[in-house]
Amino acid sequence: MKNKLKTRRAATKRYQITKTGKILHKKPFRGHILEKKSSKRKRFLRQKGLVKKGDVKAINLMLPN
Repeated sequence: MKNKLKTRRAATKRYQITKTGKILHKKPFRGHILEKKSSKRKRFLRQKGLVKKGDVKAINLMLPN
């Protein structure tokens, strides 16, 4: 009998899987020191970004379900 794989809770909070199977993440550099960043830059940091191809395998192992 196979053991069930548990989801890494930290990964669940950081990544989102789309219906097509792509993985999205929140963009960095939006937490603090926002005064010097332009409005345009902050606006684009609000959007989610796609995870790089090299990281997909590791993230899929953390999110088995």
